[in-house]
Formats: sequence, C-alpha cells, structure tokens
Amino acid sequence: MSAEDEHGDGDAAGRGKGRRPNWSGRSRLFRVAGVALGCVLVASAAGATWAYWRLNHNIKSVDIDSALGDDRPPRAMTTPTGPASASATPLPSGALNILVLGSDTRSGKRNKALGGGSSDGGARSDSAMIVHVDEGRSDATVVSIPRDTLVTRPSCPLPSGGSTSVAYGAMFNSAYSVGGPVCAVKTVESMTDVRMDHYVEIDFAGFADLVDALGGVTVTTDEDISDEDSHLDLEAGTHHLDGKEALALARTRHGIGDGSDLGRIGLQQTLVKALLDQVASTDLLTSPTRLYKVADALTSSLTTDTDLNSLTELMSLGQSLKALSSSRTETVTMPVVTAPSDRNRVVADEPEANELWESLK
Repeated sequence: MSAEDEHGDGDAAGRGKGRRPNWSGRSRLFRVAGVALGCVLVASAAGATWAYWRLNHNIKSVDIDSALGDDRPPRAMTTPTGPASASATPLPSGALNILVLGSDTRSGKRNKALGGGSSDGGARSDSAMIVHVDEGRSDATVVSIPRDTLVTRPSCPLPSGGSTSVAYGAMFNSAYSVGGPVCAVKTVESMTDVRMDHYVEIDFAGFADLVDALGGVTVTTDEDISDEDSHLDLEAGTHHLDGKEALALARTRHGIGDGSDLGRIGLQQTLVKALLDQVASTDLLTSPTRLYKVADALTSSLTTDTDLNSLTELMSLGQSLKALSSSRTETVTMPVVTAPSDRNRVVADEPEANELWESLK
C-alpha cells in the first residue's frame, strides 16, 4: 500500500474501492451534539421556570378588597385597548389610581443596616404617593401626601378580627402603623373620596437594592444637603447615587429647607422622575442577568393588593404603562396649611385639596 493509500489521499477511483465515508463516527458526533443541545434547552427551560417561580413567590400581597368590602368609592371604568397581535390579551388603558407607600422598618438585617424606623420591628409609612394614570396611560400625576398631615382616621378592620376606633386629628401615617395596608387604603379613600385601584408597598432595603440593580440613579439638587439623621452630605449639583445614597436622599428632611416633611417630599419627587429616566435608559432586555437582578430586587421588596400579586399581572401593568416617561409625569403635593392646633403638623388646604382629588376621578 502506498503512502497515499494509507492516508486516504489517492485518486477518486482509489477512494471508491473499499473505503466508505465514516458515517458512524459522524453519527455519534451528531448524537452527542443533539444530546448536548437538548440538555442546554432543558436547562434553559428549567432555569426560566425556576426564575419565574422565584420572582412570583417573592411578591407578598394583602386582600384589601375583601377586607374593605363594598363601602368604598366607586371604581373607575376601564376600557381595553387593541392587542399587539391577534393572539395577545388586550391591555387595559383606563385611568388608574395606585396608592404607593414606602415602608420604614428595622426588621431584618438589611433594613437594620440601612437605619429603618421603629426599633421594635414595626413599620411606618414613611412616604405616601397616589399615582394617577390618565386614560390612555401615557400621562401621570404623582400626588405626595405629607405624613404629618392631620386627618380623621376611619375605623379599620384588623387581620386578627375586630377593628380600630375612629381617630380625629390623627397623623396620616398612623393609619399604616395601627392597621397596616388596609387601614392606609381606607384612610386615603376616606380623605379623598377616590377609589384606589391598586396598592403597592416597597420597603427601604428593597428600594436601595433596586437602585443598585439599575446601576444607580442620577439626580440634581438645587442646594447643599447635610443631614446627620440620614447621613447624607451632598453639594448642590448633579450626582450619581448608589442605592444607600438614594435611600438617604429619600429620607432626608432636616438638611434642607425648613426641615419639614415638605422638603423631603420635594426630594422624593425628584428621585421618582430620576428613576423613571434610569429605567428608560437601561436596556434590560439585552442583559437577561441584569433583568433578573432588577426583577428580583423589585419583587423581593413588594407588597401588593391581590390583583397584582403575580408576575403576570405586574408585567401586564408594566406593559400598559410603557408609554409613560418622566417628561409626561407631573409631581405635586397635596395642598396643606399649618395646623391651627400644632405648628409642626399640617392640614388639608381647602378647597384646593378637594379640587385636586376631584381631578383624579
């Protein structure tokens, strides 16, 4: 046998005699590749299933509708918009009111490290906003309610049974302290006569983790900030903040203006718009890892009403708000004046406050 024959390099006739292509070897290669690809697909599907399960089970919820029953302001009418495709479920496009609370607690290591509120592990609603989304869901108004506002707190059902007593001249944020989300919603509906379609609560640690997952947030302040309580020191100007710094900004009140809650609300409203800009500028769909990190941080910190207690419902809400941006979001504060009984407290300034609530219906 020639060297050419030995190495299979002879002419076509020589190759045709007694030599067959090694289909068995190629077959094994294809089978191995197929099995490997199958394993990758199974692993990917399993990973996606696990991720969905994890995110879905992160969300905590409260059945506010059952707790409050029918003694509530009427629900606004909603109209569906056309689906993106024939098989897609139509997205809602009606006006929407969402009560968003930021809870202040020291329960859990992460919240303690960030300096939460009550040392007994209880929680307070440290910030409260009504997010009103207009018909079409491309424009929104965010109304901040000062936590020091004196209100008539209605009787609220308690999870353990029974109910709280009506309280006159109570601080607004006491509703959450005595009756949790259910009482917070009932108090807001009582003072505004506006139905809250949804309830969303985010805790301090979750807010900081969300900002970090997004890569930080850029804000511009008009004055120097120095607050020993929130441990924040910023010169006037533009700053890129990490989660801990953004949380400190949201909590700052003594280092700006007259030290009242109204100054803090201004910072919180600036932060809300900055977060909208950060989300819009972050292309999460190009990075599944980062998308999961953001989703995990968000869902881990959320408590919602039962109509939003699944990833599917949250995604549907998010998709219906995709046209919303910071430029189409107006931030206002509930009109208030100094309370006659306590110069450190405020009360609704009428008729301006009532006119604002009417505009949300």
